[in-house]
Amino acid sequence: MKNNWKNKMMQFMQGRYGADQMGQMLSAVSMVFLIISLFSRNQAWFLLAVIGIVYNYFRMFSKNISKRYAENQKYLKMTAGIRRKLASWKSQLAQRKIYHIYRCPGCKQKIRVPRGRGKIEIRCPKCNTRFVKKS
Repeated sequence: MKNNWKNKMMQFMQGRYGADQMGQMLSAVSMVFLIISLFSRNQAWFLLAVIGIVYNYFRMFSKNISKRYAENQKYLKMTAGIRRKLASWKSQLAQRKIYHIYRCPGCKQKIRVPRGRGKIEIRCPKCNTRFVKKS
């Protein structure tokens, strides 16, 4: 029975666009709006959440793949800077226990130095400026 349901869903979704990054964002924003609507008396939040969910399902079940792909590419282009900045912060946070990350006073290049080495002289690999920091 499960396998039959899975095959029917696969057959139904064939030729349809499916989920993408813009759809994930729409789902997350819609969930936030739903949570806000629970705590506020304003029905506009609930309406915005429902509109977001309906639009997300419209995009997922759409057979116009080229248009949905273009929408997603436009979304990715608009959010590229934010996503890059978040990835950088996430990387720095993961390395925080092992490394200090300093900026060169000369060229502002980020330099990663291992922690626990005491007072060290750091040489910038880009501009060869030397500066002393505590690691």
